[in-house]
Amino acid sequence: FDAASMNDIAREAGVSKGTIYSYFPSKDALFAALIREDKRQQAEQLSIYDDLDGPIEEALPRLGFALMDLILEPAHVAQTRTVAAVAPKFPAIGRAFYEAGPEYGHRRFAAWLERRAASGELVIDDFERASEQFFNLAQGVLFKKMLFAAQAKPSREEIRATVDAAARVFLKAYGAR
Repeated sequence: FDAASMNDIAREAGVSKGTIYSYFPSKDALFAALIREDKRQQAEQLSIYDDLDGPIEEALPRLGFALMDLILEPAHVAQTRTVAAVAPKFPAIGRAFYEAGPEYGHRRFAAWLERRAASGELVIDDFERASEQFFNLAQGVLFKKMLFAAQAKPSREEIRATVDAAARVFLKAYGAR
């Protein structure tokens, strides 16, 4: 991010620097817009919240696995590293990443949890907090290991085992009794 100039970006895009500046007032505004678009497309691809039926004990691990499989993609981890590195200097970029990614996902998941609670499967007072808790449980240490280059993307079996354990803990806390 820091090494690329607006001249470099214009040349790579095949447009003039003036054209870029007519849409984006700065390099960080351009990067924030790119992040929002990238996250929007990812969220649209993950329409699993809308058609995730079946028993909660089966639906929750399926949802968690789909999310973790995406979050643990090397390209996503690399993007997270880049954003974390530039966010102190360009807070709008960090905010864009958070709002379009984790915050958006938490809201959608909270709405799904609310629908499942309305059907009597869950007992939750704070859906946003419960959503964040499930995501944190589902990540386990897998994301941190990748973030710090301590391991490559875990196997599907390791992801599934971590998510299944997260779902069991979550259902013990919030499952209808």
